[in-house]
Amino acid sequence: MTSAIVGEPLPQVSAQEKTLGRAIYSGDVKVAGMLHAKLLRSPYSHAVIRSIDTSAAEALPGVKAVVTGADVPERAWGVAHKQQHVLARGLVRFAGEEVAAVVAVSEAVAQEALDLIVVEYEEAGALLDPEGALDGGAPKVHAEGNLADEINISRGDVEAGFAGADIVHEATYRTHSQYPGYMEPMATVAATDGTGKLTVWTSTQSVFLARQRLAEALDRPVSTIRVIQATVGGGFGAKIVEERSSVIAAFLATVVDRPVRVGLSRLDDIQSGCFSVPTRIHLKMGMMRDGRIVAKDVQVLADCGAYAGLAPEVMLVTAMRSDNMQRIENVRTKAQLVYTHTMPRGAFRGFGGTQMSFALNSHMAVMADMLGMDAIELHRKNAIRTGDVSVHGWNIGSCGLPECLDQVQAAIGWDEKRARPKGTGVLRRGVGMAAVMHVSGNRTMGNWDGSTVVLKVNEDGRAVILTAESDMGQGANTMLSQICAQELGIPLSHVTVQAPDTDSAPYCLGSIASRVTVNAGHAMLKAARQAQGQILEAAAEKLGCDADELSIVDGVVQSNKNGNLFAPLPEICRYHIFRRGGEGILVRATHDPQTVMMDKDHYGNIAPAYSFAAQAVEVEVDTETGQVRVVDTYLSDDCGKAINPLAVHGQSNGAAVQSIGWTLYEHLQFEDGRVMNGNLADYTMPTAESVPTIQSGIVESNDPNGPLGAKGASETAILPGAPAIANAVFDAIGVRITDLPITPEKILAGLAAKEESQHA
Repeated sequence: MTSAIVGEPLPQVSAQEKTLGRAIYSGDVKVAGMLHAKLLRSPYSHAVIRSIDTSAAEALPGVKAVVTGADVPERAWGVAHKQQHVLARGLVRFAGEEVAAVVAVSEAVAQEALDLIVVEYEEAGALLDPEGALDGGAPKVHAEGNLADEINISRGDVEAGFAGADIVHEATYRTHSQYPGYMEPMATVAATDGTGKLTVWTSTQSVFLARQRLAEALDRPVSTIRVIQATVGGGFGAKIVEERSSVIAAFLATVVDRPVRVGLSRLDDIQSGCFSVPTRIHLKMGMMRDGRIVAKDVQVLADCGAYAGLAPEVMLVTAMRSDNMQRIENVRTKAQLVYTHTMPRGAFRGFGGTQMSFALNSHMAVMADMLGMDAIELHRKNAIRTGDVSVHGWNIGSCGLPECLDQVQAAIGWDEKRARPKGTGVLRRGVGMAAVMHVSGNRTMGNWDGSTVVLKVNEDGRAVILTAESDMGQGANTMLSQICAQELGIPLSHVTVQAPDTDSAPYCLGSIASRVTVNAGHAMLKAARQAQGQILEAAAEKLGCDADELSIVDGVVQSNKNGNLFAPLPEICRYHIFRRGGEGILVRATHDPQTVMMDKDHYGNIAPAYSFAAQAVEVEVDTETGQVRVVDTYLSDDCGKAINPLAVHGQSNGAAVQSIGWTLYEHLQFEDGRVMNGNLADYTMPTAESVPTIQSGIVESNDPNGPLGAKGASETAILPGAPAIANAVFDAIGVRITDLPITPEKILAGLAAKEESQHA
């Protein structure tokens, strides 16, 4: 061991290279002979491609290839629904879908060539509203119909629960799409070598899932493709398996047999899709007078857009995850995912949890008022606890939700602010809160949710970690480095995490479902302890003592019994090699948690740990302009054990800002299915001046299934923001907004309707 590293608020191990501008992102990769590609997108939501004339573009000096859907493999790709091709083949299903690509000596030439391509379209009827997707006369997005997926879940006796309830409330809520808003738009460089092997440098959350998708789309064996993750400037779910530009770049490289770069502009990135899934949620709940929830009925209509990537899994989360946050026996859910002729929707931070969190927490606040009960007390009354098994079979190894509620109640001054007289002036203040849960790991996509780490300790005593888990800015490499450094008794600076590379790293699933800390952290812990054991055995042989009496402290192997027995770590590492039968220190460890896949009825303990969070906010509403301003916020995150508190706070605070954006500022504008605000000047994300000082706290519930007690942090923190703000708006002005985003127009309309009802 060495001085404490785990639990310390340390800067990210990548901080220096990023702040100095030396980090290499996919868009920075340069390969000799590299060409540049631009993509031509459909202006129509639904149209038949009658013809594409590329002759003028091909004749332009500097153009090396022009490719259309007629040139791409026939094999379709997708997560579960195999629907997409490298480029659209004969039909476009959303405005922005890629119909052609140009490869040229420069981006300028490629862009000029795009303008020379002539496409003849025949417009077809477009389905733009999910509400009518299942009507008999609706235009079909796919030949098999517009229903992409359906989920039906029933536990207990819901009707009996409602019949016995003292109060019942039902309402409909609507949530909209949110753009991931990462700093780095998608970029990919792809190249073939002399053997025909394809190497792809791309911005991804999972190199192995990316490789599988490329192999499927290009119809070639996975072993003929190598994917290397460059530095990633944020992902938030959109860079898992659904983006298409890396597929196009890889295919183009095989066409021209030269390196090809595809770097999306912000407009390109937004037009590509991969926004969060919009939903309509009808929620009905029954409670007893003491606040116990006795029945819950949910109906969800979700819009996946033109293609179903991870949207079915997202809808499943919306449909059932929040049920597991509370002690409840009678639940029923019907959820339908429909196709529309709009951009594909899919994975986004929180993965469907934000949608139901808005509905459930808004509903809980209304019912708390109906009961004359404080909302925080209502959540405490129903909160699941450590040791419980939830209604869907989730084993709760740790739950810090009650402590999260305590933290936000005290930090925001909840009791005092709730008790103050209601404002009557132009500017009125109110407070609101919400409570949420999320998974840490997820045995859903297949019967493996493990992680493997390879650890090499060099002859100078420094460590190199090989893993395919992704650091996309959330701090995964720092977490792994902290665990490794502490277990090996070496400084953090003596640990290096190699970039994920499918040719050298062990198979891993990457950054999805908040799984890296809980699963890769465990694998790292095992590997570090294996390496430590080998080092101590070698040291015992060299020093002539028992290994049990040795430890590593600050880079020195020393005896705990005899102060004269010690040796620098590099000396022992060299000895491990340079002896008869010796070798370098190289270990591998895998951790696959003891979780259970859901059965056909969606019952099973899918994650090794479950994270919880609560948030309270104070808002100020201008009753003349309808403007809502968040003036105070406090978010409490139960992350099990904070391996790096600084990183946890950073993730919590960033998530809080992202949720403020979704709730108050960000709103996609469409005209005939086309995005009208496809740049950051018009798509208004929150800036520093539009958010208050963000405060967050940590609850350490020390999960028995997490490495050193840790669980996931980051995704949970985005879930409570929207309902907390909506509840605070109601507390301020008595207007309940059930349709996101909360805009000035909706506030003013709500105030007018309230005044009219008071005078009726």
